[in-house]
Amino acid sequence: MCRNITTLRGLEPAATAEEIEAAARQFVRKISGVQKTSAATEEAFERAVTAVTAAATELLGELPPRKQPPPTLPPLRRKAAEAVEAATA
Repeated sequence: MCRNITTLRGLEPAATAEEIEAAARQFVRKISGVQKTSAATEEAFERAVTAVTAAATELLGELPPRKQPPPTLPPLRRKAAEAVEAATA
Protein backbone atom coordinates (compact mmCIF):
# COMPACT_ATOMS: atom_id res chain seq x y z
CA MET A 1 0.00 0.00 0.00
CA CYS A 2 2.67 2.54 0.99
CA ARG A 3 5.63 1.76 -1.20
CA ASN A 4 7.57 4.77 0.06
CA ILE A 5 7.64 3.54 3.65
CA THR A 6 10.82 1.59 4.24
CA THR A 7 11.38 -1.28 6.64
CA LEU A 8 12.58 -0.09 10.04
CA ARG A 9 13.01 -3.48 11.68
CA GLY A 10 16.58 -4.72 11.62
CA LEU A 11 18.35 -1.41 11.17
CA GLU A 12 21.75 -1.03 12.81
CA PRO A 13 21.64 1.06 14.89
CA ALA A 14 17.96 0.51 15.66
CA ALA A 15 15.33 2.84 14.24
CA THR A 16 15.15 6.15 16.06
CA ALA A 17 11.98 7.73 17.40
CA GLU A 18 12.30 10.32 14.64
CA GLU A 19 12.44 7.62 11.93
CA ILE A 20 9.45 5.80 13.39
CA GLU A 21 7.43 9.02 13.55
CA ALA A 22 8.37 9.91 9.96
CA ALA A 23 7.11 6.51 8.77
CA ALA A 24 3.92 6.91 10.84
CA ARG A 25 3.37 10.38 9.37
CA GLN A 26 3.80 9.02 5.83
CA PHE A 27 1.35 6.20 6.57
CA VAL A 28 -1.27 8.58 7.98
CA ARG A 29 -0.83 10.90 4.97
CA LYS A 30 -1.38 8.00 2.61
CA ILE A 31 -4.47 6.52 4.23
CA SER A 32 -6.10 9.88 5.00
CA GLY A 33 -5.34 11.59 1.72
CA VAL A 34 -4.22 14.65 3.71
CA GLN A 35 -0.91 15.95 2.41
CA LYS A 36 -1.05 19.30 4.20
CA THR A 37 -3.14 19.73 7.31
CA SER A 38 -5.68 22.51 7.75
CA ALA A 39 -7.40 23.77 10.87
CA ALA A 40 -10.13 21.20 10.20
CA THR A 41 -7.76 18.23 9.86
CA GLU A 42 -4.71 19.01 12.01
CA GLU A 43 -5.92 17.72 15.38
CA ALA A 44 -7.21 14.39 14.04
CA PHE A 45 -4.14 14.00 11.83
CA GLU A 46 -1.65 14.57 14.66
CA ARG A 47 -3.60 12.30 17.00
CA ALA A 48 -3.43 9.56 14.36
CA VAL A 49 0.32 10.10 13.89
CA THR A 50 0.83 9.78 17.65
CA ALA A 51 -1.21 6.56 17.80
CA VAL A 52 0.54 4.98 14.79
CA THR A 53 3.96 6.00 16.15
CA ALA A 54 3.17 4.35 19.49
CA ALA A 55 1.88 1.19 17.82
CA ALA A 56 4.91 0.98 15.50
CA THR A 57 7.34 1.54 18.39
CA GLU A 58 5.64 -1.23 20.38
CA LEU A 59 5.65 -3.57 17.39
CA LEU A 60 9.34 -3.02 16.63
CA GLY A 61 10.16 -3.61 20.29
CA GLU A 62 8.31 -6.93 20.39
CA LEU A 63 9.47 -8.49 17.11
CA PRO A 64 12.48 -10.81 17.08
CA PRO A 65 15.66 -9.56 15.39
CA ARG A 66 15.97 -9.92 11.63
CA LYS A 67 18.55 -12.25 10.16
CA GLN A 68 19.48 -9.67 7.52
CA PRO A 69 19.19 -5.89 7.51
CA PRO A 70 16.41 -4.35 5.40
CA PRO A 71 17.27 -3.86 1.72
CA THR A 72 16.89 -0.06 1.75
CA LEU A 73 17.71 2.73 4.16
CA PRO A 74 14.92 4.91 5.55
CA PRO A 75 14.72 8.41 4.03
CA LEU A 76 16.31 10.15 7.04
CA ARG A 77 19.34 7.85 6.86
CA ARG A 78 19.57 8.26 3.08
CA LYS A 79 19.82 12.04 3.51
CA ALA A 80 22.57 11.62 6.11
CA ALA A 81 24.46 9.15 3.90
CA GLU A 82 24.19 11.51 0.91
CA ALA A 83 25.51 14.40 3.01
CA VAL A 84 28.51 12.31 4.11
CA GLU A 85 29.14 11.25 0.50
CA ALA A 86 28.96 14.84 -0.72
CA ALA A 87 31.33 16.00 2.02
CA THR A 88 33.92 13.38 1.11
CA ALA A 89 33.64 13.85 -2.66
